[in-house]
Amino acid sequence: MPSISPILALILGVLAASGSSLLIRFAQAEAPSIVIAAYRMTLATLILIPINIFARNDHRPFKGRTLYIGSSLAGIFLALHFATWITSLEYTTIASSVAFVQMAPLFVVIFSPLLLREFPDRTIVIGLVIAIVGGLIIAISDTCMPVNNFACPPLSELLNEKSLRGDLLALAGGAAGAIYLMIGRRVRGSTPLLPYITLVYGMAAVVLILWAVLAGDALFGYSHQALILFLLLAVIPQLFAHSTYNWALKYLTATTVSISLLGEPVAATLLAMIILKEIPSAVRIMGAIFVLIGIAITLLRSGERE
Repeated sequence: MPSISPILALILGVLAASGSSLLIRFAQAEAPSIVIAAYRMTLATLILIPINIFARNDHRPFKGRTLYIGSSLAGIFLALHFATWITSLEYTTIASSVAFVQMAPLFVVIFSPLLLREFPDRTIVIGLVIAIVGGLIIAISDTCMPVNNFACPPLSELLNEKSLRGDLLALAGGAAGAIYLMIGRRVRGSTPLLPYITLVYGMAAVVLILWAVLAGDALFGYSHQALILFLLLAVIPQLFAHSTYNWALKYLTATTVSISLLGEPVAATLLAMIILKEIPSAVRIMGAIFVLIGIAITLLRSGERE
């Protein structure tokens, strides 16, 4: 095990990633969603290339085509993850989008026994269920308000075309993110971190640039403010947070890593309170408590198994 606890590293990574949705919202005032994703991954890759050159201790060549193929596939699914999730923020609330995209643990638990031969025990599954219930509570908190009696609008209004599109896009982002994590779990066991994430982020950047070009989106001509937002997205949630997730995958199961990411909706809500002055409802606070309890159960159990 490393000198730094993977559990602590995951907590710091989630905190770093929690501001991503706010930065994206600001950037969407000027740039299309796919362009935002393309800049995020491209800038992150350009920063990593010189670091790889000088970090000789971690710059060992990959062995075999399997690692190249695995890293490339991880990059493709990472591109799909960001393309669908960032686009979802055009149609639904930050709370709903982040909550649904963080349903990745559900897909990880389903597919890990088949793809990774990793079987979560009963305690981890209980933590997952509690955290997912909390995420769903946060997702509906904008429309179900506890005024006197807890009441929600009719299902036809709750799942209107625009919000449903956003929720489904975010859920698709969660599925793509789950596959990205599971591939990383398999490849990272024998691959140094820096070369791996450089190849993964580079592949995601190529896919997203091609996507933007085919969609007819302009890749240049954005303001200095937008470029700063692109850079912040590349450095904080991508290079720090996502790289931390990939580092932790060498020591923790994909299920544990994915469940820890359910803390992002809670942290994003707190940031919205501070920056956007959006005070959460009692329903959202209740959902946050469920999420934190589920994460705590999972991480404590994972710590016992290390």
